[in-house]
Amino acid sequence: MSTSYTEAAISSFFPDFQFGEDLSYLFTNIHEDQPPPPPVPAFPAPGAMADNRGKRPAEHALAEGELSGAKRQRSPTSSHENSGGSNDGGDHDTNPEVAAPGGRGGGGRRLWVKERDSKWWEDMISPSCPDAEFRRAFRMSRATFEAICEELGAAVAKEDTMLRQAIPVRQRVAVCIWRLATGEPLRLVSKRFGLGISTCHKLVLECCAAIKAVLMPKTVQWPEAPDAAAGVAASFKASSGIPGVVGAMYTTHIPIIAPKANVAAYYNRRHTERNQKTSYSITVQGVVDAGGAFTDVCIGWPGSMSDADVLERSALYAQRGAAGLLQGQWVVLS
Repeated sequence: MSTSYTEAAISSFFPDFQFGEDLSYLFTNIHEDQPPPPPVPAFPAPGAMADNRGKRPAEHALAEGELSGAKRQRSPTSSHENSGGSNDGGDHDTNPEVAAPGGRGGGGRRLWVKERDSKWWEDMISPSCPDAEFRRAFRMSRATFEAICEELGAAVAKEDTMLRQAIPVRQRVAVCIWRLATGEPLRLVSKRFGLGISTCHKLVLECCAAIKAVLMPKTVQWPEAPDAAAGVAASFKASSGIPGVVGAMYTTHIPIIAPKANVAAYYNRRHTERNQKTSYSITVQGVVDAGGAFTDVCIGWPGSMSDADVLERSALYAQRGAAGLLQGQWVVLS
């Protein structure tokens, strides 16, 4: 290529350029007029590529984690009552939002629970509550209630978890005693104690099982020893004038929902005729001493059975009466 052609070509593109000037001026102008080149991607080293093989970029993983965390976050309107439990079956409703450790982003998964009003129970358990009002509510004195809680504490107590605190022993026992003493529906018991309906149902069953396993062997005892039987007979003779009486028996019926199996056996004809409403029940036969303390209990036979049939199937008759251990002693029907 000739010099004249090169000069003509450069002059056509750069008319202000004068040959003999510094060429850096030319290339500086060209660099400033052109757009910046695209960034060169930074490829990892071969070792790093081998370590990260099959892994997604961090920013994509973070975005996906945030999206999945948002999908798993539950609304308070779709929460379940707990309970307890819980360690109680879900059972204890406290704060509206509790964060569990170990989740993404440091926030963790959230447990939504429903807030409930327990002011009535807090007022009743307060030391300022009069003893007379406590007795009217629970059909027992505060001292008796505290003794029952102490006896059943080891059987019904639960441990706190990372998500919630366990229901106190006093509140567990109070739910059961209130339900047994008043027969109030679980829906109203739930509102009174500030707990879920299913939680209250579970507490009643647990406390009843603890009462049967812990308290009944200690408190419901037949006067086996001769001195004990003589003391009971003397008390009855002093109040009624009848000698040799060691117990007063009464059989009652507890209404139940008609069972699915063997319905006719639980049909209570006498209660149905009296109340003009179909009734099903189970029987409760109890024997008390002169002071009103239970010495024998037989529970669970179908409501269609007579009092005599229930007595023949009770442990009092099978273990003591049939064995001749009640010679010279009487159990009167009241």
